[in-house]
Amino acid sequence: MTHGLQPLCGSAGPFGCIGGPLSRGPVQPAVKAYLMKIYRKVFPYMDIFEQRRKKILIMKGLRRDTSIKVSSRDRADQVFYTCPSCGEVSPMAALEENLQVCPRCGFHKKLGAYERIRILTDEGSFREHGSRVKAGNVLGFPGYEAEMKNAELASGLKEAFVYGTAAIGGHPLVIGVLDSSFIMGSMGSAVGEKVTLSAELAGKKGLPLVIFSAIGGARMQEGTVSLMQMAKTSAAIKRFSDKGGLFISCMTNPTTGGVTASFASLGDIIIAEPGALIGFAGPRVIEQTIGKKLPEGFQRSEFLLEHGFVDMIVPRKDLRDRLGLLLGLHERGKQHGRA
Repeated sequence: MTHGLQPLCGSAGPFGCIGGPLSRGPVQPAVKAYLMKIYRKVFPYMDIFEQRRKKILIMKGLRRDTSIKVSSRDRADQVFYTCPSCGEVSPMAALEENLQVCPRCGFHKKLGAYERIRILTDEGSFREHGSRVKAGNVLGFPGYEAEMKNAELASGLKEAFVYGTAAIGGHPLVIGVLDSSFIMGSMGSAVGEKVTLSAELAGKKGLPLVIFSAIGGARMQEGTVSLMQMAKTSAAIKRFSDKGGLFISCMTNPTTGGVTASFASLGDIIIAEPGALIGFAGPRVIEQTIGKKLPEGFQRSEFLLEHGFVDMIVPRKDLRDRLGLLLGLHERGKQHGRA
């Protein structure tokens, strides 16, 4: 026997619909209201299904770097972060207190440019330069202008690189940060120009230069113009070095492509975050190219430290103090040289 009712797919219920698989025909609003009334009487503990749904959302979040909003009767809504490394679910508030580092496994979450500058530099000391420098669609690449606008809206940035003057522990410097939230931190003409300008600013003011790299492949929409930035930025760092300037390169997870193959690897001191992936091509591409299995931990910062590619690995919580120490030693060295 049929009931003349069509399943209400999407309505709350133990099987995701009301009426059952044998139901047919349209449902009148009065009938729908009546059925829902019965349903609520028969299933007074609907929150069990809601709790189950939230648990499923959390488990799905374990597979990727994401934030989940979870509510309960006992506390106000909170936002939780699922670590992509160990699967730990942590309140975002606790993660922020730990400088966006997983409290369980120490995985370093990506930071935006302004957030990184905020946690590293002395309060109120940062003065941005070159904020109006933006890339143009020099090759007429289809859709590039729209992608730039979308990236600007999503990230709040004009370009993938932010730089300016600041102080760390009272020591002045020029600091630059690549932000992977803007077109994956790719290096186009504007990024190359801003890196060059940051080196020139440091040279002009006689200040040390600290640059944080993240991702940094070539921006394909700019073709050869993008590739030319490798030579341009390397030449700018060379000129800065010839004047006796100190360049500290900090590699975050991940630092790859043309940035690794140019200015990021030219630091007088190269610092890496724990567990950071650093290289030109990814390990999967290398394995497919050479037809061999790579060593365990290949291209991770610990492997690169062991083989002399980086000078030190510094956890985020210690980085401000370490940079302050290095800048202080450099400052005293310059003063001793002038004496």
